[in-house]
Amino acid sequence: MNRYENPRIPNEARVRYLDGDYQVETPGTFVRCAVTGAAIPLDELKYWSVERQEAYVDANASMKRFLETGRP
Repeated sequence: MNRYENPRIPNEARVRYLDGDYQVETPGTFVRCAVTGAAIPLDELKYWSVERQEAYVDANASMKRFLETGRP
C-alpha cells in the first residue's frame, strides 16, 4: 500500500466502464451516480453506461438517464 493512501478515508475512484465489467484507473472506495450524485461503493456497483462512461446507483437512475438522452 502506498504510504499516502489511508484505507479509512473514503475517496472517489476513477473508473473506465466496459461491457459487463469495469477497470479501476485511479484507486478509490466509491464512484458517484451520474443522476443522483450518491456515492456508490465499488463492491456494490451494478449499473453503468459504457457509451456515456457513467455509473448509476440503481436501475431507476439508469432508466431516468436513458429517458433523458434517448440512448442506452
